[in-house]
Amino acid sequence: MGQLKTDNIDNKILQVLKKNSKLSYRGISKQLLIPVTTVHHRMRKLEKNGIIKKYTVILDDKKLGKSVAAYVLVKVDYNALNSKGLTQKELAKILKRREDIEDVCLITGLRDIILKIRTHSVDELNQLLTKDLRNLTGIKSTETMVILDELED
Repeated sequence: MGQLKTDNIDNKILQVLKKNSKLSYRGISKQLLIPVTTVHHRMRKLEKNGIIKKYTVILDDKKLGKSVAAYVLVKVDYNALNSKGLTQKELAKILKRREDIEDVCLITGLRDIILKIRTHSVDELNQLLTKDLRNLTGIKSTETMVILDELED
């Protein structure tokens, strides 16, 4: 399916939802000064067309005790993957299932996969890297960049 067309009203609704997906149709209507029925119809269309995939929350990980965040670049060992009958995408899906791995993306460049990881401590991050990830079939090497500060929207 190709790119779907959205107009100015759709885009305004999407911007409001990106900031607060919990907002009601009436709340969006008041904020954008458009009828509630328009908001309802447009949102249903955006959902049906797959532009809005889901409504979610953004957690404060520090308040949940996960105060250490890092990006990890992964170099894939394709020979090891092939010997197990796995692909890069399958390895990425295995990584994505881990609770402490927040995001997994296949990338271009000198590395093959980038992970965003959140843990409770540096020790926990170290354990994940040295005992878990580096011993996983298909991972040749990793490079870790600890996040010092994250800017909020």
